[in-house]
Amino acid sequence: MPINYVTTLALAFASLTLQAQPVTTPRPSPAASVTQTIGISKVTVDYSRPSVKGRAIWGGLVPYGWNKQGFGAGNDAPWRAGANENTVLHLTHAATVEGQAVPAGDYGLFFTINQDQTGEVILSKDYRSWGSFWYDPAKDQMRAKINLRAIPMTEMLTYDFQDITKTSAELVLNWEKVQFPVKIEFAVDDIVMANAAAELKGPTGFGWQGYASAAAYALANKIALDQALTWVNQAVAIEPNFTDLNTKAGVLRAMGKTPDADAAMQDALKLGSENELNNYGYQLLQQNQQDRAIEVFVLNTQRHPTSANVFDSLGEAYALKGDMKNAILNFKKSLSMNPPAATKANSEKYLKQLGAM
Repeated sequence: MPINYVTTLALAFASLTLQAQPVTTPRPSPAASVTQTIGISKVTVDYSRPSVKGRAIWGGLVPYGWNKQGFGAGNDAPWRAGANENTVLHLTHAATVEGQAVPAGDYGLFFTINQDQTGEVILSKDYRSWGSFWYDPAKDQMRAKINLRAIPMTEMLTYDFQDITKTSAELVLNWEKVQFPVKIEFAVDDIVMANAAAELKGPTGFGWQGYASAAAYALANKIALDQALTWVNQAVAIEPNFTDLNTKAGVLRAMGKTPDADAAMQDALKLGSENELNNYGYQLLQQNQQDRAIEVFVLNTQRHPTSANVFDSLGEAYALKGDMKNAILNFKKSLSMNPPAATKANSEKYLKQLGAM
């Protein structure tokens, strides 16, 4: 009997405990998340979305300035910038937030609003608390003054990103008729180059493509050309081909080493496929190097004499140079080879413009 009595009590207690657990139901202020990639860095805001619901928000539901909380640490505190738990800002890389350096990591995001439509943005190293109740100024990572903006009515609190550039974006909180803007910037080139160096120490570094793409990025952005040359030489050592030799030629040219660049380009042309040579020819045309483009297109016709497309491309180069005789000759050559529809249409278009059809 005693054992049964104890067992019965334990079961009854367990039953009551289980009955005390609420089921999961929707929150009045639902959770949300928004992410923006800047360069290769990501900015994410995890937050809850209260609605206006006809309430007075600024100076009412959200008091102006800093305010003591009736629970928790009892410190003067900013607004939680959302509802429920802390609004959390996540940075995958070190950033500059409103002009201040901020390491990568997670931060509690807070705002203040004043009656004159000024305010502050605050990032706290404490991002796991509930609301502003446990806000501690000693844990601030940064504070910055911001100017708020008037916007059309926004019923549900919303975070978004705008004015996105290669290196920055503006994070905005929109609610009621007020916008809170925060500029976030990354040293994108430095981050990309450091990431490339790290990735090339892993599986990416076993193939030529990783080194070539890293060098191509540096070349395109005119940065770290010495490092770019080292990388592209590693790519060529693994597998010499048109892509990496073309990149090497570009790096050498950017470094002012023209003879070496010309030699690398000649090596690239020897290995170029029909499409690679064709694309390179058009690249030269875009750079207004018509004579050089014609040389490349002629080379392509010699290597691929049965391709209607290469003669069509050569015709375009002659047309752009103003050599109508050779342009017509090559467009007609292209049409005589039963070209694909797009190539045929292009050749016919030019011949009509030149009065030869």
